[in-house]
Amino acid sequence: MRKRKPKVRIIAPDPRYKDPMVTQFVNNLMWQGKKGVAFSVFYDAMDLIKERTKQDEHAIWKKALNNAMPQVEVRSRRIGGATFQIPAEIRAKRKLSIGMKWVIRFARQRSGKGFAEKLAAELIAASKGEGAAVKRKEDTHKMAESNRAFAHFRV
Repeated sequence: MRKRKPKVRIIAPDPRYKDPMVTQFVNNLMWQGKKGVAFSVFYDAMDLIKERTKQDEHAIWKKALNNAMPQVEVRSRRIGGATFQIPAEIRAKRKLSIGMKWVIRFARQRSGKGFAEKLAAELIAASKGEGAAVKRKEDTHKMAESNRAFAHFRV
């Protein structure tokens, strides 16, 4: 066991929305340390969302993340030679980062021209409760629900 928990890093808020969650999202989005590029891609996607939906793009982004965040997950655990999938609650920080990573991952897998376009499409879909990231969350919840019988083995 570790002796102490690592220090939690304070994430600076982003320039446009003054929201540290946006910076965290951009950090997940970033490739090869290109933060400026990641920010411009994110803001382009936000502009596209504003154009297409005629609503507050920051609110849509938040709603999309909330719709993609899983509440429970299944963890594998070996008990007497058999591996069980045990449903477990997720910490708030982990929920958020999993949600962000899923949205970004499934946006990358979408078809379309340019990543800003793909990200905008995935965020709009997720805010409506559609899209691959939300489907992934629902599948995770179904897995946890079907394995609820093993909840007493909780880690």
